[in-house]
Amino acid sequence: MSDRKTMLQRFRERKALPVSTRIFVKGLMIQASIGVHPHEYEAAQPIIIDVELDMADMVLPKDDRLHETLDYGFVAEKCEELALEAHVQLVETLAERIADWALSADARVQSVAVRIAKPQALLKADTAGVEVVKSR
Repeated sequence: MSDRKTMLQRFRERKALPVSTRIFVKGLMIQASIGVHPHEYEAAQPIIIDVELDMADMVLPKDDRLHETLDYGFVAEKCEELALEAHVQLVETLAERIADWALSADARVQSVAVRIAKPQALLKADTAGVEVVKSR
């Protein structure tokens, strides 16, 4: 009986803790014009974008409607739009542009992590890239 009481008490305590929400897009594959080498200006190459948005204690949707949250489809579309705007030399530059957009697009975003990988960057590695993390 005391074990059951302890378990219920722990559940109630956990229930009282604030909710932390993270919205993410992982493995977004885009053909982009990116890089500093001459051959990278000639043809688009694949990049893989991962974005994680820390929404902190965002109120969870009450009415089960998309407008109550930040649409991860919209996040993916914006990442692709930014990646395709123009040639970018550094993945750091693109990652920062995406991070800056995320922080300015929705006041509920408290921090953002953007990881961009170039799977064809190094012959002896699966991928290489960068991760940029920004907070308010």
